[in-house]
Amino acid sequence: MMHRSSALTQFILAPNPGPMSLEGTNSYILRASGSPAAIVVDPGPLDEAHLQALARAGGVELILVTHRHADHTAGSARLHELTGAPVRAADSAHCHGGGTPLQDGDSVAAAGLTVLVLATPGHTSDSVCFHLPDDGPRGSVLTGDTILGRGTTMLDYPDGRLGDYLKSLDRLEALGAATVLPAHGPVLPSLEAIVTAYRDHRQERLGQIREALDRLGLDASVGEVADLVYSDVGPSVRRAAEMSVAAQLDYLRGSAGHG
Repeated sequence: MMHRSSALTQFILAPNPGPMSLEGTNSYILRASGSPAAIVVDPGPLDEAHLQALARAGGVELILVTHRHADHTAGSARLHELTGAPVRAADSAHCHGGGTPLQDGDSVAAAGLTVLVLATPGHTSDSVCFHLPDDGPRGSVLTGDTILGRGTTMLDYPDGRLGDYLKSLDRLEALGAATVLPAHGPVLPSLEAIVTAYRDHRQERLGQIREALDRLGLDASVGEVADLVYSDVGPSVRRAAEMSVAAQLDYLRGSAGHG
């Protein structure tokens, strides 16, 4: 089923719900008013029914990917087969059909739209967001997993790093109150507001990590710190909690080393 998400976008929810993917991956279809052509962002998993539904949206001339994780990329090659559209991602390993790697600052013209590419590493090193400045009065941003519609994102350490992530949040905040089109969870009304909430959450967690190190000692293990700071999380997200701890320890120890 296709859902309207903004003036220029709709999405089809992929059937891959889970602790990390929430209700599933939002595969977005971008189309200018009256245009027969479309862009698909994040085809999602290799699920034939889902990919057929995206192909039936019609006129798919380009496929874009926000980052390398399989719940975003696994269906990319098959959607290319179904539509003939090239696939572009920051990582060349996820480009297909002659699609070239995305670069920070690229202006992608397709389906009657202008899509601006912003490198936003942190969740992964290859994470990018797509800015649609003409999507409604404040524009919109497809944030992949850099900003989720609910909860906070995981840092896939050591590929994803907290220092990079905090810089990416600063960059997104500069876009103001744009509509947030996340790859998981509901649409949010203001990028600026959610970035503020995300930054506050990160600073709160860093404070908790510092307190844990005060109690356990500076050489405490990731698991020991996670036991204190993430004591309320279930086993299904324990690995994600430990990666977040590792990323934060790396950030704190790096900051101390340069201070």
